[in-house]
Amino acid sequence: MSRHSDYPRAWPYDAAAAYRQRPATSATTHLGARCVKLERMSDDNGAPEVWPTRDSTVVAATPGDVMAVIADFPAYPEWSTSIHLAEVLSTGSDGRPDRVRFKLEAGAIVDEYVLAYSWSADDRGLEWRLESSVLQKSQRGSYRLEPVEGGTRVDYELELELVVPVIGSLRTRAERRILADALSELKRRAEAR
Repeated sequence: MSRHSDYPRAWPYDAAAAYRQRPATSATTHLGARCVKLERMSDDNGAPEVWPTRDSTVVAATPGDVMAVIADFPAYPEWSTSIHLAEVLSTGSDGRPDRVRFKLEAGAIVDEYVLAYSWSADDRGLEWRLESSVLQKSQRGSYRLEPVEGGTRVDYELELELVVPVIGSLRTRAERRILADALSELKRRAEAR
């Protein structure tokens, strides 16, 4: 018998039984004659729960045109591959949305959440924070627009804190998808106006 005799070898493989029998810090799965040790997620070996993301791009459009795309929340599902719903729940005294509900699917992240927005007086920026969510503990983000030669520089910042850790590769895919929507898809939409 191998050194992993406490795990079932025959198929059909009962994964639930193997998981219940695992050692406290790891699980082993059999792949033919080879064994692969899989570390369990923990605060020490899982991906950090806080995801800071920052990037920028130049859009061949005026700051006003870029802000018009950002502010048109109900249209997000038309150009964002991750946002399936964006519903304005309330507007502020300036007529801008101040609470918006989203349904998101970005790789490993599937969530429904509400964000509270504040808009800059110069109409070149906005910030948001998480009001409610199932999957997220917190979210803070911002867009800042600056006119540059050839258009508008869009600076994007986002910090997510999730309720549970996410494995590194799933996290990387979700981050890429969120950034693509936040900048590449925004750029494409604003330049098509």
